[in-house]
Amino acid sequence: MLIPAPLSFVPGRGELVLDHSTTVSAEEPLGGVLIWLQQALRPATGLPLREAPAGTIRLGLADLGPEEFRLSVTPDGATVEGGGPAGVFYGCQALLQLLPPEVYRRAPVTGRRWAVAAAEVHDKPRFGWRGAMLDVARHFMPKHDVLRFIDLMAMHRLNTLHWHLTDDQGWRLEIKRYPRLTEVGAWRRESQVGAARDAPGDGRPHGGFYTQDDVREIVAYAAERFVTVVPEIESPGHVQAALAAYPELGVTRQPLEVWTRWGINNNVLNTEESTVDFFRGVLDEVLELFPARHIGVGGDECPRDQWRDDPRTQQRMAELGIATEEGLQAWFIGRLDEHLSAAGRRLFGWDEILEGHDLSAGTTIASWRGLTGAARRGYDVVACPDDLAYLDYRQSELPDEPIPVSIPLTLRDVYALDPVPAGLTEDEARHVLGGQANIWTEHADSPRTVDYLVFPRLCAIAEALWGPAARDFADFERRLRHHLLRLDALGVEYRPADGPRPWQRRPGVPGRPDTREQRAAHIARLVATISAT
Repeated sequence: MLIPAPLSFVPGRGELVLDHSTTVSAEEPLGGVLIWLQQALRPATGLPLREAPAGTIRLGLADLGPEEFRLSVTPDGATVEGGGPAGVFYGCQALLQLLPPEVYRRAPVTGRRWAVAAAEVHDKPRFGWRGAMLDVARHFMPKHDVLRFIDLMAMHRLNTLHWHLTDDQGWRLEIKRYPRLTEVGAWRRESQVGAARDAPGDGRPHGGFYTQDDVREIVAYAAERFVTVVPEIESPGHVQAALAAYPELGVTRQPLEVWTRWGINNNVLNTEESTVDFFRGVLDEVLELFPARHIGVGGDECPRDQWRDDPRTQQRMAELGIATEEGLQAWFIGRLDEHLSAAGRRLFGWDEILEGHDLSAGTTIASWRGLTGAARRGYDVVACPDDLAYLDYRQSELPDEPIPVSIPLTLRDVYALDPVPAGLTEDEARHVLGGQANIWTEHADSPRTVDYLVFPRLCAIAEALWGPAARDFADFERRLRHHLLRLDALGVEYRPADGPRPWQRRPGVPGRPDTREQRAAHIARLVATISAT
């Protein structure tokens, strides 16, 4: 009943019963994992789970891969071994799933016998990057809900949170040297309701941001659960919140408000050296807050018509010896790449950043429009194709899906995600670090709505990223029926298999549903429009 499914599961005889005599122990490097396990087990069971020299539940290291684990359960005790603390942590997550689903509740559950069936489990991941992109720019997610989301990621053995912190509709990260980014850029006067071009606004102010102390807490909390937080600071498009705070960064330099609409915005950064310095200053504070190897700079959906029509930008291109606006965007991203590389980090951006000249060999691409191009050019790739991994897309053809966007992505569809597409050579395939689900929140204005969009589809993607390429969807569905009881215990408001519950619907709010053919044409028009401008 484990999700993700393990490589090997061999049932044994008997069961291990946890009671007030149950003790725990861990080798010295695993103290943090032991504390997490005690905190996970104690609320529902009410058991003390005291430490003892040779505990009933023993955590140890073994000659395995860093995220690989072995779990052995007998009537006498349980042993979790991993090649490193992360492997032991994932083994503890598996142990937790072998207990009754009520173990995920946060207060004592009476009348429940806490027994684990005897078994031998061996498991390790296929990919090193198993992620979820969470957009908090379009709709802010309070800190405690971000922490909850990290817990749900860790439960599914996902290890990378790509945190989309800035966009046209909001700047969510405190930057001390540029305080107006949050004083002004973190707030908008209203939000568009629905996906239609003429959709109304709701008339309700929206905003919020994370202080640097909040970020340190979130990053540390995630690290305790072996989740790396990769921040994204958008540039040179998707920046109207920054332009509202500092108009001198824009091409027109005219006052703007934080954008209240969804879609692609024509307002972009200018390419003066002072603007490059501004964003390098932002990145310096980002580097202090986030120890992640990768730092996201966006680079997607950047219209170039303002650059084309602006005399000063054309003069700037001549000064730099750049012939095209496409090359100008590549130059801007390249300057940020140089800055991050000098700090020992790697630039992470959407696949549009490869439309100009080549970037440094360490650049990593979030590949949303196709999976083969970047790997064939020798760049590392994180697979997140929109037609398999965009969890804001509608979940069925049912008319009551809330604000239906694009094509239907069913549970079966997302389960079919394979980060390594056919046609790559063995050397090219080595550049595929893994994959992630992308959770855009234009139409998800609360954590409840995020729950609906994400679960249980993220469970399917987690298994696709952890396990082997050959998978059995029918077996996954069988295990998922039990897994949903765990999500129930955690209070996750997932989408039921037969459609949304009444309070999960949004009657009267139009979406933008597409067929797959319409979606392909939409992406083609998007690429053509950006290229033409």
